[in-house]
Amino acid sequence: MSVGVCAAAVAAALTAPAEAAPAGAAPAPTTGKQTPHWQLKDSGTDVRFRGLAAVSRRVAWVAGSKGTVLRTTDGGAHWRNVSPPGAAELEFRDIEAFDARRAVVLAIGEGEASRVLRTDDGGATWTESFRNTDAKAFYDCLTFFDRRHGLAMSDPVDGTFRILSTSDGGRSWKVLPGAGMPAAQDGEAGFAAGGQCLVTSGPRDAWLATGGGAHARVLHSADRGLTWTAADTPIPAGDPARGVFALAFRDRTHGIAVGGDYRADQASPRAAAVSGDAGRTWTTAAQPPPAYRSGVTWLPHTGSAALAVGPTGTDLTTDGGRTWTTVDTGSYDTVDCTPDRGCWASGEKGRVARLE
Repeated sequence: MSVGVCAAAVAAALTAPAEAAPAGAAPAPTTGKQTPHWQLKDSGTDVRFRGLAAVSRRVAWVAGSKGTVLRTTDGGAHWRNVSPPGAAELEFRDIEAFDARRAVVLAIGEGEASRVLRTDDGGATWTESFRNTDAKAFYDCLTFFDRRHGLAMSDPVDGTFRILSTSDGGRSWKVLPGAGMPAAQDGEAGFAAGGQCLVTSGPRDAWLATGGGAHARVLHSADRGLTWTAADTPIPAGDPARGVFALAFRDRTHGIAVGGDYRADQASPRAAAVSGDAGRTWTTAAQPPPAYRSGVTWLPHTGSAALAVGPTGTDLTTDGGRTWTTVDTGSYDTVDCTPDRGCWASGEKGRVARLE
């Protein structure tokens, strides 16, 4: 079944006649109607891809464990291994791509395990542009406002989250002053679960997701990371495994937060929240996803539709994040959509898929 991602196509998909679903897709509802599903693409590997950068329906990059980076330029029919040489010990958790040739990838971990690398030739060569030298820092996510300006974030160092900034497309980085960052809660940190704990919308606005502290919070900056304000969300926290894992803003006002408790044996009530005021306040979804979710993205050209993914499935909202319906039971860690309606997801065991 072909599933478009404009508002009319989503509505049509929800009422289309049932037909055979691919392996890993949710069973068709007994009403005879079929819901949108993912089309799995053979990545040729079994590593876990928590980093995903969708460029278009044809071009996408994934990054994951064992220092692995793959790229496709034909819609996932073929994947080229473009992993940086000597990176097998690195854990890539986020990747941002500008096109089929230029991308920036983040390796996470304590001390020097946290690194940023950039390629300008489709992964044929890579240049390390940042290596963390502070044993107290642990970088989780990176994001870009445009092709030049971007940020990366570390778990709190000396009581506040640390922010890196670039103004040359990730070729060089500097640590921003911490004076404009609110104090971190005890135990508060970011989650390097799907590359969406730090996101942007427009030329200057950025949001940072947290968990582990007494409250799951979203921090907002309107000046490219120089100053931040913090807001509590209703997503449960109070434990190192709970909090906001991913954010998505379709503009500088409307945002969705997803998360929960990543432990498989723990329930995740109130696993999604929405904001209509740039993240100053958050409201629990009236019908949240049924379990922990680590990735979320707005569907392009809809204004109200979004997808959330996690190890137990994919959920769809068509009302701006207020109510969610499970549409697939396959395991994914992260999800990303492009303006030409190319939606991609990736996760464990080399899983990569595109919404057809």
